[in-house]
Formats: sequence, C-alpha cells, structure tokens
Amino acid sequence: MKVVVLDGFTLNPGDLSWKILQDIADITIYDKTAPDEVYERVKDCEAVLSNKVMFSKDLIGRLPKLRYIGVLATGYNVIDVEAAHAAGITVTNIPSYSTDSVAQLVFAFILQFYWHVKEHSDEVRGGKWSRSAHFCYTSFPTFELTGKTLGIIGFGHIGQKVAEIALVMGMRVLYVNRSPKTVPHLAAAKQVELDTLLAEADFISLNAPLNSASEKMIDAAALAKVKQGVFIINTGRGQLIDDEAVAAALKKRLHRRLCGRCTEHRTAACKPSAVRLSQLLHNAAYRMANLRGSYTPAEYHRG
Repeated sequence: MKVVVLDGFTLNPGDLSWKILQDIADITIYDKTAPDEVYERVKDCEAVLSNKVMFSKDLIGRLPKLRYIGVLATGYNVIDVEAAHAAGITVTNIPSYSTDSVAQLVFAFILQFYWHVKEHSDEVRGGKWSRSAHFCYTSFPTFELTGKTLGIIGFGHIGQKVAEIALVMGMRVLYVNRSPKTVPHLAAAKQVELDTLLAEADFISLNAPLNSASEKMIDAAALAKVKQGVFIINTGRGQLIDDEAVAAALKKRLHRRLCGRCTEHRTAACKPSAVRLSQLLHNAAYRMANLRGSYTPAEYHRG
C-alpha cells in the first residue's frame, strides 16, 4: 500500500518513530505541504495521513486511487467528508487522544482568571509586595471556584473531562449537547437548553465540534444572553465564535475574558488572520494560546 504523510512535522516533530508504518507500507513523509502541492503528492497513493491539510470536494474528485484519509486530530472539518464517502473513501479521526490535555488547559485559563498567578508573580518580582505596608498585599481580586457555574457546550470526551474536573472543584455544571446524553459518573452535571446555559454560567467552555450547526454559535445574539462578567474559554475550533461580535462585546465590557486557541479567520496553516485578530489581541481581556492544548508528549503517544 502506498501511503503519504502530508504534514509530518505537525504529527511527529522528531520524538516519535514512523517505523511501525514503514514496516507495513510504502510510506512517503513530507514535513509540510502547501495547498498547491497536495494533488501531486497524493494522486497515486491509496492512503493519506494528515492533520490540517484541506481536502475539498474538487480535490477528492481527482483522486480515484485514494481509499483512506486518516486525520490525526480530533477535529476533521478540514475534510469534505460527504464527498469522501461518496467517492468510497474512508475517513477517520482520533476522538480522544487530547482529552486530558485540553481539559487541563481549560482549567489553566480558569485558575489564571480567578487567581491571577502570573500578575501577582510579576508584582512580587517588581518589588511591589516588598514595598507594600500590608503583608496581604494584592492588586488583583481572587475568587474561589466552589459554587460557581460552569457551562459546557459539547459533551463529548473533552467536555465530559472538563465536567469531571469541575465537579471535583465544587462547581455546578450545566451542559449542552446536540442529543440527550447521560453519563453515569457525571450524574451531578445537568443537560439544559443553550439559552439556560448562557444565562446562568459564570464560565462557558466551548468543546463542540465544528459543523454547520455550531459555526459562529457564539455570536452577538448569544453574547446578549450571557451574564455580565462571564468568562468564555474556546479550546475548540476558532470558527465556533464570531470574532467581530466577541471583539465588540469585549470593548463594551459585556464579559470579562475570552480565551481561545484560534479565532474565526485563519490562513491555510490554521493561523489567525493578523488584520481581524488585532481587534482581539489589543484587548487586555483576551488570551490566546494557539494549539498548545493538544501538544503534550503524553497525548502524542496516545494518538
């Protein structure tokens, strides 16, 4: 079988081995592949392994030998799945490889929001504490998570792990899912309608997959329904939010913080557009963490 890896450096930056694949297939590995290079590299192969390379309906229609696309990530919106299935091509993803790391990133943001660890550390380094007349010097208010409400949009593997951590920390958990879902060990979490979650949550964690129903789900209408001072954490695809609406809401101080891996407008390399992103980056209430939630050694080995 002829196999092509299109963005090998993203999948394996050098600390893993390709040997298990090299032993069973005729495999060609490219560190990265530009959009105009994809066809020539895959036109004669039967299987493709990729992470962020786009496969459109037009491209798929030009690949009669292709039988399998392995998306080595959780999100698979880079593939026109309907066109692939129509052409007899199997498409798979890895739904749970980054569950723990992404859920932990959600709480890294939440704890930073409520405890301001970096800001306090910076002030101690700058000598403000030593110069203060008060032992309990603090420039930033701190809060407990106990009793606060976390709203989770998307209750798959990652959403459930976020809920598990939240419940251990004494939080009330609400969640929205496109179909009814009950998880026995998370019985304390309550499934609600989106409007209820938006109105009651102190924190909103976006963990839904990107599709036609979820694209720009956090828009001006949704933001008009949230609590004053809500924190929004997006560790899913950037297109889950309408970045113009979010930028406007931050400017008006409708909510305290937005955190995200990516924003709506991105280049082919999955990087935010500099022009549109500038509205967010110039707002002190915005935190950006690119894709680090799915880049830990442990999850690479699980994947």
